[in-house]
Amino acid sequence: RLSCIRNNVWLACCGVVSSGLAVLSSFGLMLYCGVPFVVTVANAPFLILGVGVDDMFIMIAAWEQSSRKTEKSSTKSRLAETYSEAALSVTITTLTDVLAFFIGTWTAFRSVRSFCLYTGTAFVFCYIYTMTFFGAIIVLNHKREQGNRHWLTCMPVKAGKMSCLYNACCIGSCSSESSQPETNETESEHPMSIFFKKYYGPFVTHKWIKLFVVLLYGAYLGSSIYGCTQMREGIDLRNLASDDSYVIPYYDSDKYFSEYGPRVMVVITGNVNYWNESVRDVIERCTQDLE
Repeated sequence: RLSCIRNNVWLACCGVVSSGLAVLSSFGLMLYCGVPFVVTVANAPFLILGVGVDDMFIMIAAWEQSSRKTEKSSTKSRLAETYSEAALSVTITTLTDVLAFFIGTWTAFRSVRSFCLYTGTAFVFCYIYTMTFFGAIIVLNHKREQGNRHWLTCMPVKAGKMSCLYNACCIGSCSSESSQPETNETESEHPMSIFFKKYYGPFVTHKWIKLFVVLLYGAYLGSSIYGCTQMREGIDLRNLASDDSYVIPYYDSDKYFSEYGPRVMVVITGNVNYWNESVRDVIERCTQDLE
């Protein structure tokens, strides 16, 4: 928002901090329990950040909607309404993610098992911090807005006949009007919400637009199916091993023998009289013929 009071920059930053706390808690717990740390685990923070920011948007959207649903605009009633709307969505998404990664711990690859343990535990901590830490931050940010305080310095903003520069820096516009949070429903609604409700929604629900969307999705689905047929399977097995595993130097040395093609092995079943020189000569001639 352009208003220097209703701007929620610190709120967004705390949402990212909440995801970071979940990563630190998960990594600390797993390392304390002795779960090995592999290279693939380094990708987990990006997954947690995506889910944490998504939960943050759900919480903020439910908080802004609560001001128009509750008769009493008290902080307690608004927070209760926010959790009643957002907690279910956050819980279901977190539960599916946790189950998906904990099921992955059944694999025989120890590195994949470690990755799933780290990431699944981080999702649990992300849910806990979203429901506790971030909810408290929303309330503190609401109190800052009620106190008519600047988003950066948290100092009270005095509206009045000040200079244009002061009003632009401390209020958000050159106007001398206060940026105190509005109680009017139209003014308190976010401009992005107004755009989707008044313009985008009616546009998408038009008859010809819906037909175009269906055809566009059909073309996308066809191209995706074709792309799946052209996809090549493969994975670098070194990425699935721990850093100190014997598998890594084995595959590093294996590249020197790749130009000779696949290995050929001959198994002789039954009892062989290796002490007999003629038998050894037969085996040697067989080896030469194969070469």
